[in-house]
Amino acid sequence: MGPKASESFVGDSLAIRAVREEVRYAARSDAKVLLTGDSGVGKEVVARLVHAESGRRTCAFVAMNCAGVPDSLLESELFGHARGSFTGAYKSRTGLLEQADRGTIFMDEVGEMSPRMQTLLLRFFETGEIQRVGSEGLQPHVDARVIAATNRNLVERINANEFREDLYYRLNVIHIRVPALRERRDDIPLLFCHFLRLYAAQYQAVVSHPTGDALAIVLEYDWPGNVRELKNVAERLVVRGAGPAINAAALSSVMGPGFGAAAKALAAPEAVVDVANTLYKRVVQDGESFWRAVYDPFMDRDITRGELRRVVSRGLEQTHGNCKMLVRLFNMGAGDYKRFLNFLHKHGCNPRFQQARTPLADRDASARIA
Repeated sequence: MGPKASESFVGDSLAIRAVREEVRYAARSDAKVLLTGDSGVGKEVVARLVHAESGRRTCAFVAMNCAGVPDSLLESELFGHARGSFTGAYKSRTGLLEQADRGTIFMDEVGEMSPRMQTLLLRFFETGEIQRVGSEGLQPHVDARVIAATNRNLVERINANEFREDLYYRLNVIHIRVPALRERRDDIPLLFCHFLRLYAAQYQAVVSHPTGDALAIVLEYDWPGNVRELKNVAERLVVRGAGPAINAAALSSVMGPGFGAAAKALAAPEAVVDVANTLYKRVVQDGESFWRAVYDPFMDRDITRGELRRVVSRGLEQTHGNCKMLVRLFNMGAGDYKRFLNFLHKHGCNPRFQQARTPLADRDASARIA
């Protein structure tokens, strides 16, 4: 399921807000854009957003991957070819640059281009003219906005004489760095639940939501494959029929070895569980305020961070990940929301719970994707 022009990032973290702001700036001009970031973070989605918000949105968005393609094929893909220019060229063909005329071309993994292709691309940037493979004449001037992306450090490749410095400066007019998923953990529950809804609709399955313990593990995991890996996990869960509630056991059946370490790091000893259950009962069943039943003992060092984390995890499970509902559940006033989150953050008590929400909290939200 590839990204579409109408799709946008899920999340409200500071990192994603910064990317959205950069997208708005980039969309106001036709300047070239260089997107950098780890593999799987959603660079093509950012490119599509820039195009969709620009004056070129009514024209074509053309995407290509420059990695692993031989020069002869890549040149033909980009610039087109004339009939009979090579074996199998039974008719003339326009290249992707011509197809993107008055629109946008997204060139992924541009750092993998050979020196020869870098030279040809630089020449196009300088003149805007296309010469198809096997053709003696030039095609009319092409007006295609270029958005390039790479997960490589181009400065290091320049220093190693593997990438042209003049091409780098041609591409790097507007630079947008797309953060890794581990750098915006607050968005993970939103993304996870969004993908669960997305695939439930695709496969006509029951919409699942993670339990509090499952959310804690999803937040603890480092997601080396970034959004792409999270998306795959959500699809596996739906395909395997995880049911309406996804717990830690369901996650263990679809996640990689790193999941075990994340689960182990969050495993609570029985003593922690007992204390947390007692505190949770005082707040939720007996109606005590969180500030009195949990906050005061914690500040007096009568309970540990693990016990505090366990109480919060149980509350998130009850509210299906909605932190604002959690404030009400814990008998705090609406004005205590920021104080509560700041408290968790200040004392290192798993502040990554603070933006957790699930499909119940986002049921009416418009579909967005990373």
